[in-house]
Amino acid sequence: MSLGEAVFERSPGQDADIFTADGIEASDGGPVTVGYGRYGPDQSLTETMKVHDTLVVLEGRLTVESDGGGIEDAGIGDIVHMPRGETVTIRAGAEGAVTAYVTWPHWRGASGD
Repeated sequence: MSLGEAVFERSPGQDADIFTADGIEASDGGPVTVGYGRYGPDQSLTETMKVHDTLVVLEGRLTVESDGGGIEDAGIGDIVHMPRGETVTIRAGAEGAVTAYVTWPHWRGASGD
């Protein structure tokens, strides 16, 4: 699946302008979920990670702050890992952001979605 073919849906459990599009998921038989994320301008999401999640920024900028005190400012090409159990706040910059993500295990089953 290319970014142009992605079908985005609102990220479960929130009302912000944040969307996901899974390209590979549990039904495909692999151990991970791979997809795209789209964040509207100045949108944020706070969540306790139920899976290990790795993002690659494709467009825009994100700031990821963890409950452990770490803050990462990520731009195009940067990789951000968010371990299971960590509470993170992901904030998009003024231009929004597009990411690719890989989660292990599959995020839908782990989050009850």
